[in-house]
Amino acid sequence: MRHLDVYYLLRRFIPRRLQVRLRQNIVRRSREKFGHIWPVDETAGTPPQRWQGWPDGKQFAFVLTHDVEGPAGLAKCLKLAELEEQAGFRSCFNFIPAARYQVPNALREDLARRGFEVGVHGLLHDGRDFASRRIFNKRCPKMNDALRRWNAVGFRAPSMRSNLEWILDLDIEYDLSTFDTDPFEPVPHGVHTIFPFRMVGRDGKRSYIELPYTLPQDLTLFVMHGETTIETWRRKLAWIAERGGMALGDTHPDYMDFDGTRGIDEYPVERYAEFLDHLKREYAGRYWHALPREVARYCAGRPEALRTGRPKHACMVAYAFYDTDNRIIRYAETLAKRGDQVDVIALRRPGQASQELVRGVRVFRIQERERNERFAVQYLARMLCFLAASTRLLARLHHGSPYHLVHVHSVPDFEVFAAWPAKRRGARVILDIHDIVPEFYVSKFRSGTHSILFKFLVLIERWSTGFADHVIIANHIWQKRLVERSVPQDKCSVVLNYVDTDAFKRRTRQRKDSRFIAVYPGGLQWHQGLDVAIRAFARLKSTLPEAELHIYGDGSERNSLERLVSELGLDDKVFIRPMVPHRDVPRVIAEADIGVVPKRADSFGNEAYSTKILEFMSQGIPVLASRTMVDTYYFSEPVLKFFESGNDADMADKFLQIARDGELRRTMVDVANRHLADNKWAVKQHEYVNLVDSLTAQTGRSRSVTGV
Repeated sequence: MRHLDVYYLLRRFIPRRLQVRLRQNIVRRSREKFGHIWPVDETAGTPPQRWQGWPDGKQFAFVLTHDVEGPAGLAKCLKLAELEEQAGFRSCFNFIPAARYQVPNALREDLARRGFEVGVHGLLHDGRDFASRRIFNKRCPKMNDALRRWNAVGFRAPSMRSNLEWILDLDIEYDLSTFDTDPFEPVPHGVHTIFPFRMVGRDGKRSYIELPYTLPQDLTLFVMHGETTIETWRRKLAWIAERGGMALGDTHPDYMDFDGTRGIDEYPVERYAEFLDHLKREYAGRYWHALPREVARYCAGRPEALRTGRPKHACMVAYAFYDTDNRIIRYAETLAKRGDQVDVIALRRPGQASQELVRGVRVFRIQERERNERFAVQYLARMLCFLAASTRLLARLHHGSPYHLVHVHSVPDFEVFAAWPAKRRGARVILDIHDIVPEFYVSKFRSGTHSILFKFLVLIERWSTGFADHVIIANHIWQKRLVERSVPQDKCSVVLNYVDTDAFKRRTRQRKDSRFIAVYPGGLQWHQGLDVAIRAFARLKSTLPEAELHIYGDGSERNSLERLVSELGLDDKVFIRPMVPHRDVPRVIAEADIGVVPKRADSFGNEAYSTKILEFMSQGIPVLASRTMVDTYYFSEPVLKFFESGNDADMADKFLQIARDGELRRTMVDVANRHLADNKWAVKQHEYVNLVDSLTAQTGRSRSVTGV
């Protein structure tokens, strides 16, 4: 039996005063730990992609709901309704059909007559409505009967212990059983959004609108945390209003003190009245005050503007610099834009913040790195340090707000084991192989495929792919190899490094001079063949004096490339500059006349697909690339022009042809534009999104925290 079930079984024997004291101790000790996600989780403020706003152009929605848990709360309902009525508000009272109190018909009818709403709050409030599918199936008809008898269209699960898929069996228009962020709930994983979303059954027929509560619960705030002001409510409301979301409160008449007696689990009702007064004064004319059913019906009439399905909580882990890795950025921002909460654990450059919110993605930078490894042991030591640090952080983050998905990016493969704290609690794990490690190692450290270390790396590859629930591979050539030696065909898929044309919008060139500039933004490793490009420019120095090569990047070959530039007397023709952030790359490319990709075909670069080619195409410049296995697999002339890999004379000759033939350049760009139209992230991203949704549809986390 799960420990949450044990708690609910024993709770009836624990005195209420002791329950409250225990919960207060737990909550107050853990508040600082959850400060990054409570009361405000910045990632929850992203609206659905097609969100069209609230009625009459209102800035945000304001919704009041109450859960009536016992006879004491039932006795206070009319007092609370009168308080709200006098302030000009209406709310929804959620009652328990088979509780230790009977809901008088006269009370429900009086509330309805006065413009209030009534909803169903589970069946017994014993924490077991969703303990198992068998129990839910037994109780579901009784809850549906209460919905019909009370003319109710909304539901909230007691203690927010729910299953959104099972709730589809209830005859409702909306559900209130979730929250944007509340790590102090018995089941603490939130939906990470302050906007309504739509739950749809697998048959495509049944659906309802989910309305998460977004203001901290009164019990949590005033009883468990012991706060004596409404400052937390004020702060959260201001944040919701700024982002145009839904401020939905969940309060309890049971815990409101109307007569000054102040029980162990009560707070002065004046705080609630003060909050309503604050709303009226500070936000007059800016909010849409509505009942839950009104919000649900408004949203149901605009299904295209809603996020469909429960928002996911995902973590990307990468021994890489997030700001310059376009592949990771594409994944993370794609999920964040549709309303999922996304964390990234990555490397840190000197001077960078250790934690930052970047375009809706929360980035944790945990370890600095210089790309200066000369020995395999040095390289391995740094990766092992990152593995240890990322495992610790991921475990802490997962404990506070459980992940549905952990997406780990290789190199190295074994970084996937950082996901084990989340995987053992039900999260799904993707291993994304950007570069196949054994071959990458051979290229980086000039080793051989028959070495013991190479064979050991293949073994680690098998262990790593076996641990993952699914494996993404960066191109079809590598997929074939990995299927042959490490991973089943049905457990892997290919996601190419497609360019994100939202980030790489076509820029207009600002440069007006007569120079003919070639550009290369990327890593400075031996397999990239940049020394070949530099030698080609030495040949072009006299025949094409206006030509320049601009290299932006960092890597192990930087010093040797700089020496080569000096030795060949090209200091005024070849410029090696620092790596630029991913968002600045389009501007750099747009100011150039041609993009170059001079990879070596006799090394790792022969099979490593590069997104630089598509990035060059996105900015309307022609591409000159070495003839490699992977590039001839995906491209043909005149989409780009090939030269013989490693041959600086042939590169210089092909470069000269392109530079001197304007018609050739225009033809190459036109053909490339047609190719790009069918091979960009906007067209292909559904492959990744569908994979995420299919994997996480099976996610079943069991973690919970004892609640009252």
